[in-house]
Amino acid sequence: MLNEVFRPWGSFRSLLLADNHQIKEIFVDPGQRLSLQSHRQRSEHWIITNGPALVTLDNQEQMLDTGTHIFIPRGAKHRLTNPGNKRIKIVEIQIGSYLGEDDIVRYEDDYQRDSES
Repeated sequence: MLNEVFRPWGSFRSLLLADNHQIKEIFVDPGQRLSLQSHRQRSEHWIITNGPALVTLDNQEQMLDTGTHIFIPRGAKHRLTNPGNKRIKIVEIQIGSYLGEDDIVRYEDDYQRDSES
């Protein structure tokens, strides 16, 4: 079984970690959201496998339903929000030269975190 890492907004599991890419399952609890953040060294692809999810990408918001996807370029400010009453799940594919959790720059955070937690 894969180790699940718990966060205030939900949890994630790393499915695959390679030299320049990582695949994760991310679960966001009802009414919760990730920090508004960017990454210096990686881009991300989000595939909504159980939605809907509200995605903020730079200055735009859009609702994505199950089966849809979005590309998050390196350096773009982004956030994932669960506006519903059921847990949502996305598959995240990270691509870059460094994939550590400490490659997160936070701009806004509901849980007052400023590091990789």
